[in-house]
Amino acid sequence: MSYKAVNPFNGKTIREFADATDAEVEQALKKANAFYHAAKKQPVSERTAQLERLAHEFTAHNEKYARLLTTNMGKLIGQARSEVKKNVEFAMYYVKNGAQILQPIPYNNIPDKNAHVEFSSIGTIMSVEPWNFPYTQIMRVFAPNFIIGNPVILKHASIVPECAQAFEEACIAAKIPEGAFKNLFVNYEQVNHIIADPRVQGVALTGSEGAGRKIAAEAGKNLKKSTMELGGTDVCVVLDDADLENAIEGAAAARLNNSGQVCTAAKRYIVQSEIYDDFLAGIIDEFSKRKLGDPLDEHTTLGPLSSKSAQENLHQQVKKILAGGAKVLWGDPELPQGPGALFNPLIISGMTLDNPMYDTELFGPVAQIYKADTEEDIIKIANHSNYGLGGAVYSKDIAHAKALASHIETGQVAINQPLTSYPELPFGGVKNSGYGRELSDMGIREFVNAKTILN
Repeated sequence: MSYKAVNPFNGKTIREFADATDAEVEQALKKANAFYHAAKKQPVSERTAQLERLAHEFTAHNEKYARLLTTNMGKLIGQARSEVKKNVEFAMYYVKNGAQILQPIPYNNIPDKNAHVEFSSIGTIMSVEPWNFPYTQIMRVFAPNFIIGNPVILKHASIVPECAQAFEEACIAAKIPEGAFKNLFVNYEQVNHIIADPRVQGVALTGSEGAGRKIAAEAGKNLKKSTMELGGTDVCVVLDDADLENAIEGAAAARLNNSGQVCTAAKRYIVQSEIYDDFLAGIIDEFSKRKLGDPLDEHTTLGPLSSKSAQENLHQQVKKILAGGAKVLWGDPELPQGPGALFNPLIISGMTLDNPMYDTELFGPVAQIYKADTEEDIIKIANHSNYGLGGAVYSKDIAHAKALASHIETGQVAINQPLTSYPELPFGGVKNSGYGRELSDMGIREFVNAKTILN
């Protein structure tokens, strides 16, 4: 497959990379296996120090790494700098907490017996990652597995090859041991070959539902443990008693950050009828403030989509939505002219159950809005989806908001704030949004041998 960096703002090709050969794949597997066995004899403290050096590498050269995000997939330069910073935060969480989380847990509930569970590495992890957060998606898999002693082989999205290569170069600069991490520009046939290899014992994927089904099937066929984070149709619920200014600001940011290309973006606004008109007026005002343009320009507030193909796909989805009876409340559904992948932000209403795009994830700055009279209506709309990744609830009554959040079928819900990921908290979804958890103590225990020792 073609690994090519193309600037999505101007359509210019930056660099193209050669595909990995089968011999290079085998070499990567050999080195990964050698690291796995060497790490068995290495104190965790040594890997902790090495991971901390990697964090310092990203901190020391934030601008260099950030610019690659912007030129490869169009992330606003300010948001790119923030991603590099969060990349460091993910690493440092496991630097500070990884060894402690992996301490044995006693199980002494059997009379006259003692037992504990200890955690150890299992082998190489195949990581298949998306383009929307090119560094943090890698780090959330690499950091915990490196602390455990599991090597990671990366197959990154084909449109961010410079970012993938930069992460490997950062590992080299930080003197991460050879074999612990390897980026390979492989095709999916080679990915399947890697998954089938007995030296590989786990598969982690973040991406589309379609990609998840294929990779999960391959992992299952080979009896390999897998984790899947597959996107969603997340709701932003605004109750009648919400702080309207805070709700509007949070809802706009949650839909438009990263040009709407976030798995946990607020894709569906569900607003109680009493404040619906005021919320709609406010969200239109917030959307209208966004300035489309060059993501390297500090004054730009809405960058392009990741590629021309992403732009065309979203454009076709919007056409199907409108043909199915929905309507645009605000925004221009026509594509901006030019070689780049700019996309006008839109607010759409009238999405009914019979719309062919009703339960489709729209990966871009397109918000759907629903009016709901009762909380029963809110829960019905929120849960009428095959996805369940994240969501948010806005209300001045925190206890009430938490109670409502408990009824939303999703992996995580934020109260009075846009949902984002923190290294301290588990991240993942239910239903077609996938399974397994990344980050936190749960993330580091996904790919371990939890061994019971009884005496």
